[in-house]
Amino acid sequence: MKSNTSSTLDHKIIRYGVLLFLLGLITGFVIPLMQNPRMGLSSHLEGVQNGMLLILFGLIWPKLDLSQRSLTWVYFLALYGTYTNWFTTFLAGLWGAGSEMMPIAGFGFQGLSWQELLIKFGLFSLSVTMVLVCAILLFGLRGTRFKNQKTA
Repeated sequence: MKSNTSSTLDHKIIRYGVLLFLLGLITGFVIPLMQNPRMGLSSHLEGVQNGMLLILFGLIWPKLDLSQRSLTWVYFLALYGTYTNWFTTFLAGLWGAGSEMMPIAGFGFQGLSWQELLIKFGLFSLSVTMVLVCAILLFGLRGTRFKNQKTA
């Protein structure tokens, strides 16, 4: 049986997924205004894809066999990772930065040193975060809850 908090989190993560999807779509309209339109396209795609990822996480949420504490952690980590992915590439597109961490989309562009540092931090931290999120979700799908549902 799903707890009320777990049910609330799956609804919230789907809602935040739809919001991120919308932000990704809106980003598509501002691509021509960015210093680096190619990075703007990356931001557009990150918003749309990460929005769908959050929606998928919400759909598998009821199948996770995790403690409430783990569910809360994975919820916040997933939001951090997906939104940071969109926002970091969005800033890189606006600033014309990110060439060190994203050499293809950022080729020929170089931001101020503090901008490049912020982009590096964002990309590195979201990468570690999303690997952790996927590992926790994979662990949560280990099958205990499925076995209980089949016998009931």
